[in-house]
Amino acid sequence: MMNGKVECSVCRSKLVSSPGSKTISRAYDDHKIRVTSKQRVLNVLLVVGDCMLVGLQPVLVYMSKVDGKFNFSPISVNFLTEIAKVVFAIVMLLIQAKHQKVGEKPFLSVSTFVQAARNNVLLAVPALLYAINNYLKFTMQLYFNPATVKMLSNLKVLVIAVLLKMVMKRRFSIIQWEALALLLIGISVNQLRSLPEGATAIGIPLATGAYICTVIFVTVPSMASVFNEYALKSQYDTSIYLQNLFLYGYGAIFNFLGILATVIYKGPGSFDILQGHSRATVFLIMNNAAQGILSSFFFKYADTILKKYSSTVATIFTGIASAALFGHVITMNFLLGISIVFISMHQFFSPLAKVKDEQQQNGSLELSNAKDTQRANDSFINMAAGANEEATHRGESDDRTPLLPR
Repeated sequence: MMNGKVECSVCRSKLVSSPGSKTISRAYDDHKIRVTSKQRVLNVLLVVGDCMLVGLQPVLVYMSKVDGKFNFSPISVNFLTEIAKVVFAIVMLLIQAKHQKVGEKPFLSVSTFVQAARNNVLLAVPALLYAINNYLKFTMQLYFNPATVKMLSNLKVLVIAVLLKMVMKRRFSIIQWEALALLLIGISVNQLRSLPEGATAIGIPLATGAYICTVIFVTVPSMASVFNEYALKSQYDTSIYLQNLFLYGYGAIFNFLGILATVIYKGPGSFDILQGHSRATVFLIMNNAAQGILSSFFFKYADTILKKYSSTVATIFTGIASAALFGHVITMNFLLGISIVFISMHQFFSPLAKVKDEQQQNGSLELSNAKDTQRANDSFINMAAGANEEATHRGESDDRTPLLPR
């Protein structure tokens, strides 16, 4: 590496390196370079699975209501979800340890576990934020229908982009910021006249309560996603299942503290975490657990923006399922909003939306290759000219030399 340029060991072309690149993003960039066709197929399956799970989640929450209310404690659902994810992480760690190669440091040793716990203590922050967000998902159902809740959650993309720029120093091009603004327009189109008039909840007007819950519902999970990606990628070499064990363990602790707070507020009768549960809540717990597990793979091996944009695709599934199961009307505003959201997603991930530095790097690479090619051509021309001149000189010299000795 000389003068801020990196020389390719194969083609000897020079590429301008990006100064000040972050250590956390470097591991992700190295992973993207090594992506194989099988991994691309796996990423597609993850996106498809995430779309189905995220789209089904508001529907299951709506099905869990009885006469517009929840007969169970939402915190108990969140606690059981975290327990299910902890069990899954432990099982995967045991499988991973069983297939470990000879000579490698064991995953389940006390020293490895303690050291990993110290290095991943930052996961407690997104675990707390997720515990708050999971409760807000139930509260939002008191104000909006499932399709509207799914559309409102798309507002997180813009907040996440701002947080990624502030926390992880990630840069976005002007086209990508315009795509995010277009996303807001699509969501706003969908929300026109979506609130019923005169309805109230928790003792305050619907509009005020809805706006307060929407702000919290958008901000808290956005912060959780960004801090989760930061924590997972900062310890990139640690097993993702071990990191998930810490994340879900913290989540179970925070939700259990929420249950204890509910017991103190409502009395000992509310300590029964299985009270009021039905078949719909069982499916809801399984769905939330699978969704959380998939999210961890997105945050560590992809990025938060891709995760949230993949969730927007689930809006169609949510809207269709909501209309088929509950008779909710799919309005023209919803269809127009979805169309604008998809245009925004295409624009954000378009090759034309690359950051300026990436385009400059590509341009520098092409310019460097062009200069090397021109230099090689000049050398070849000079060599040919020199050879021609030498041959001419020899020819003239031979003409002046007598054939017979004097």
